[in-house]
Amino acid sequence: MTAKLDRYDRILLAAIQDDARLAQSELGERARLSTAAVNRRLKRLADDGVIERYTARIDPKAVGYSLTIVVEVMVESERADLLDAMQKRFKACPQIQQCYYVAGECDFVLVFLVRDMEQYVALTRELFHDDNNVKAFKTLVAMDRVKTGMSVAIGTD
Repeated sequence: MTAKLDRYDRILLAAIQDDARLAQSELGERARLSTAAVNRRLKRLADDGVIERYTARIDPKAVGYSLTIVVEVMVESERADLLDAMQKRFKACPQIQQCYYVAGECDFVLVFLVRDMEQYVALTRELFHDDNNVKAFKTLVAMDRVKTGMSVAIGTD
């Protein structure tokens, strides 16, 4: 369900998505709202699930994760319990940055951030080879991280 957002909400969301550390007074100036109004709106947006969480964006290379790998996974069976178990394992793996259950030639698309190919190979054994429901998987090694992020395009008009 799409939340009802007015112009002020959109201005605030665009601003905090760009820099979540902005002071509420600065947000108020940008949206032409009082600090108290900004506070109420941000709380409502968080309570309504529009703002999922506040996070820091870390450069993977700076912390030793220099390899990005995209993986397409095909499953043997789409039984709900088997898919649920698979999704649970994918969610629990800290090296999986993103996981999508998709329609098309494959069933899941995963984005891994790993230190090196050795770490990825170990993860393939744990997540794919040892799982009888994995029919096949295809590995795509990223040559360069051209654009990454989780930003949502928010119109402010």
